[in-house]
Amino acid sequence: MINALTVDVEDYYQVQAFADVIRPAEWHRYPSRVEKNTYRLLDIFQRRGVRATFFILGWVAERCPELVRDIFQAGHEIGSHGYSHQRIDRGSEKIFREDIQRAKSILEEQLSIGIRCYRAPSYSITAKTLWALDVLADLGFDRDSSIFPVHHDTYGIPDAPRFPHFRVVRGGGRILEFPPSTLASFGVNLPVAGGGYFRLFPYRLTAWAIHRINENEAQPAMVYLHPWEIDPEQPRIAASWRSRFRHYQNLQSTEKKLLRLLDDFSWAPMSEVLALSLNREDSKDEVGHGL
Repeated sequence: MINALTVDVEDYYQVQAFADVIRPAEWHRYPSRVEKNTYRLLDIFQRRGVRATFFILGWVAERCPELVRDIFQAGHEIGSHGYSHQRIDRGSEKIFREDIQRAKSILEEQLSIGIRCYRAPSYSITAKTLWALDVLADLGFDRDSSIFPVHHDTYGIPDAPRFPHFRVVRGGGRILEFPPSTLASFGVNLPVAGGGYFRLFPYRLTAWAIHRINENEAQPAMVYLHPWEIDPEQPRIAASWRSRFRHYQNLQSTEKKLLRLLDDFSWAPMSEVLALSLNREDSKDEVGHGL
């Protein structure tokens, strides 16, 4: 089974954990580490022959155009992570549309390709912001990875499908959704394969969960990470205990875990894994199952 590997390209000071203490207008005051960390990931992926989907923040792309081109030229898929990394529920539909349009235009002008994949900052497409899918479709996106089927204090739609599926949007169109991976246990979906969960849980648990998704449920896993997660030397931000725990926990071991993960499973960009999933469903002639 081939699984989807994704990277959210943003810097350490742009994360939701620090949104209450660092405003976007202050980002330029912090020393940037996103280029160094992303090139480190590119080197790791290249040495292992792995390709991924990179959801790039428009703010970063605007300031690091060479990095964007190098990611693309290395054979990775490029997606949008929006421009300003603000939760969708903190603004209006107009603000969201302008943010996404700006970010998409930057990437398309830099690469001369259409950008069709999107991931919302902090997985902030929730039951209250499903209208964001209509906006994405209007702007030419047809693949999304923003709906986390879990309970969480800032994101999630707990009863959303756990595996790739189509979502109908305004006007009858569809967007193909690929949620981050979870395990269903006693009626609750448990997040297992990305970000803070990957850093917090022992590697054996992550590997067991992915094997179970692949073998018991015959589905691909969706794994995500951030460049700052392999950077234990990053500056420390003065924030609440909870925010600091979420951000800094186990940074020193993330790269080692990542190397094991890349060696133990097969990986491809999100769109390639979605295409394989569609082909499997077509071959079974089971329209409506998952996809």
